[in-house]
Amino acid sequence: MRTPDIASTPDVVIVGGGIGGLSTAFALARLGLRIRVLEQAKEFGEVGAGIQLAPNCTRILEDYGLLDAAKALGVVPDRMVMRDAVDGRELTALDLRDLERRYDFPYLVIHRSDLHALFLDACRKAGVELLTEQRVVSYTQAADTATARTQDGVEHRAAVVIAADGLHSVARAMFLDDRPVSSAYVAYRGTVPVAQAGRPVDLSEVVVHVGPGCHFVHYGLRGGDLLNQVAVFESPRARAGLDDWGTPDELDTAFEGTCDTVRRGLPHMWRDKWWRMYDRDPISTWVQGRIALLGDAAHPPLQYMAQGAIMAIEDGWVLAEHAKRLRAADRTVDWSGTLAAYAAVRPEHCRRVVLTARAWGELWHLDGIQRERRNALLRARAVHDYSFIDWIYGPTALFPEDEPAMFEPIPLASADRIHAGRVASADHREHVL
Repeated sequence: MRTPDIASTPDVVIVGGGIGGLSTAFALARLGLRIRVLEQAKEFGEVGAGIQLAPNCTRILEDYGLLDAAKALGVVPDRMVMRDAVDGRELTALDLRDLERRYDFPYLVIHRSDLHALFLDACRKAGVELLTEQRVVSYTQAADTATARTQDGVEHRAAVVIAADGLHSVARAMFLDDRPVSSAYVAYRGTVPVAQAGRPVDLSEVVVHVGPGCHFVHYGLRGGDLLNQVAVFESPRARAGLDDWGTPDELDTAFEGTCDTVRRGLPHMWRDKWWRMYDRDPISTWVQGRIALLGDAAHPPLQYMAQGAIMAIEDGWVLAEHAKRLRAADRTVDWSGTLAAYAAVRPEHCRRVVLTARAWGELWHLDGIQRERRNALLRARAVHDYSFIDWIYGPTALFPEDEPAMFEPIPLASADRIHAGRVASADHREHVL
């Protein structure tokens, strides 16, 4: 076994150099702690396109002193609009400027690689030790330390090891033997200069077209120079249990019945790569001794609430806030207390998000009479009705008692009894909004 020089032993080792790992590293480094990040790739980087940051995230970016830089790199839109993918009609919208007044922080869209680079630069300036080509294959721990061991036999020991190693987390196997859950949906992404979009696009809006078994998202990036697009659909081959699924021919077939606006965006999707969509069933235990799960290692969601990366950033912020609260006069941290506080509040919040994302995915992709009912309910919603998002866009809870109550679901069947713009109560056994 090869072990790093004991003089360089950090306070915290973080396994995974994605947005969750780097944001957590920065949050902890701000406290004067020695942080080491282990990234398995040859260099730090992020794959993907756009990412949406709701007020519960931009609030944290402001606390980190990074919000202005993020806004300069992204776009702060005026509206979020949901349209029917078949006929193109508007169903409902959020006034994002009013939303900012309500929650005190903006809704921001940014390129995923730009956000990652922002955290990477912040980590470097904060003195975080950033190591690449470190593939962690196992973990061990003693009473007051934990160790991450790489495939090369190097052992990285610290007071705490944080596993932010994603959907296929090695560390998660220490907690339970589970597997990612396939949704049978696949995402295609693409960015294109706005001038080459081939159609007029209002970049003051974040738009999602929802349709039977598919949806299409677009919004601006990098100050409005780029158009980000995402096409998501259910794969018949995946449902049939075939290995070769989500291919471009399935993409074209899935969107044949959609409106012209959606179909004109499809030629700009990257067709040489696609992302199969998985989550995992929620788990209640994220901490074992001095080892803790974070981000997708703990709670990988489907993307319908745009909260995946945000939850990881929140995880790191909560962990650091409790470390700060439980730091003694000599600047040592009560790590047992810190991890216990983290484990007491984050799993329940993220369980709600993961399960709500699944339900919203079903809602978006309805067909037939259920689609018509959904559309009627969405059109009846008041623009400034925040009852469905207050629980998620407000301040991140540090303690279980701070976690806000969930929204009350509205049964789709109640669309048959809409009167004067109000939705009557009904049987809760059907699909709900």
